[in-house]
Amino acid sequence: MTASIDWDAATSEAVSLLREYLRLDTSNPPGNEHLAVEFLRGILAAEGIDCETAESAPGRANLFARLGPASGGVCLLNHTDVVPIERQFWDRDPFSGDLADGMVWGRGALDMKGMGILELMVFLLLKRSGVPLAESVSFLAVADEEAGSAYGATWVAENRPSWMDTSLVINEGAYGLSFPGGPQVFQVAPTEKVPLWVRLTVRGRPGHGSVPHGDNCAEHLVQALERITRWQRDLRLVPVMRASDDASVLRAAERNPALRARLSNTVTVTTINTGIKVNVIPAEATATLDCRLLPDVNTDGFLRDLAGVIADSRVELTVDNRFVGAESPMDTRFAHVVREVIAEMAEGAHIAPEMTSGFTDSRIYRLKGIPAYGFVPCLVPPEELAGVHGHNERISVENIRLGIQVLFEVVRRLVSR
Repeated sequence: MTASIDWDAATSEAVSLLREYLRLDTSNPPGNEHLAVEFLRGILAAEGIDCETAESAPGRANLFARLGPASGGVCLLNHTDVVPIERQFWDRDPFSGDLADGMVWGRGALDMKGMGILELMVFLLLKRSGVPLAESVSFLAVADEEAGSAYGATWVAENRPSWMDTSLVINEGAYGLSFPGGPQVFQVAPTEKVPLWVRLTVRGRPGHGSVPHGDNCAEHLVQALERITRWQRDLRLVPVMRASDDASVLRAAERNPALRARLSNTVTVTTINTGIKVNVIPAEATATLDCRLLPDVNTDGFLRDLAGVIADSRVELTVDNRFVGAESPMDTRFAHVVREVIAEMAEGAHIAPEMTSGFTDSRIYRLKGIPAYGFVPCLVPPEELAGVHGHNERISVENIRLGIQVLFEVVRRLVSR
C-alpha cells in the first residue's frame, strides 16, 4: 500500500498546501481561526470528505472529519492558531509561506500548521489509497490552543463530545531531533509539564517623582522579581525522563536550557506593567509569571514556596490559569508500532520518551483516560527548533516528506484491516 503512493507528488502537494496555510494570519489573539477552517473545509470537500464545523465564539471555529467506523480509532489532532510575531526580527515575511533553499518559512511552520498539514495529507492519502479501515481515523483542527484552549479543545469537550470519541490521539509535543554528525532521535511524549500562570500585583502610594517616599510599588515589584530570578530549584528526573546515567543527564542540564526545563519547575517573568508618566510615582505595578511544573508537583505547595521566596506581604499573588496534568502509558501498541516503523524507515535512528516542556491539547484527552501522545516524525536541528514561538520559524521540505511517510505508515498499521 505504501509503495503505491507517489511520495514526490504527495510532498509537493503538502508543501503547496502548507505555504497557502501559512499565509492565513491566525495569530492568537485574536485568533480568527475561521480562516483556517474555511481553508481546510475546502480541501476536504474537494476530496469528497464530509466534515463538521462549529464556532465557539465569533471567528473562533473548529473542524472535525472522520473516515471509517463511527467511533474509536485514531485522532489526528492539531490546532490552527499561532502565536503573535515580532515582524522586525524576521528575515522573511512571517505570513509569506516563502519557499527558499529547501525550507518553508512562516509562523506556524513548526507550531503547528506544519504538523496539521502532515496529518491532513495522511488523512487524504488513506482515503485516496482505499486503505480498508478496521478502526476509524479522525481529523480534528481546533482553535485557541496557544491561549489555553477555552475556545478550542476545552469547548469541543463540553459542546461536541462525539468529536473526541477516539481510542488514541496523535498530536504535537515532541519533534524528532537531528544533531550534525550525531544521533537522530524520534521522540514520543506521553506527558507534559503543567502550566501555572501567576500574576503579581503591588499597590503603593502615588506621588511626585521628585520626592521618593519609600513606598514605591514598582520598586517593591522589582525586588520581588529579583528574588524570584535567584531562586534555585532542584533538578530531578521524573520517570518518563529516566535515563541509564542520571548523573550525566543532570550535568548536561546545566549547559542545556531545554533539557534543564524538563528536569525542574521553571518560572519565567513574561510581562511587567507599571506607571503612567516619567515624573509620577505609580500606584500599582504588575508582572506575570509563566510557571511550568513537573507533572507530579502539588500546585498549592509550589505557590506557598513561591510566596516564601518573594517574602513580601505587599506582593499579591493571583493565579490567572491553573491546569491539571496527566500521563499516558508508554507500553502500548502505538509505541510498539512507532518503534517498528522507525526501525524500518530511519535506520540507525533512536526512539526516546519525552516530556513536553510546553502544554498541548493532549492534556484534555489524558484527563479523560484517552491515551494521547506528542509525536511529530520530523528530524529538526536544534537551531531550527528555536523557531517555535521565536523568530524565523521554518521547516524543511525534506522533513515534510519524512513526516508524511512515517506518520502515514504508523497510522495505517494502527487502523487497517
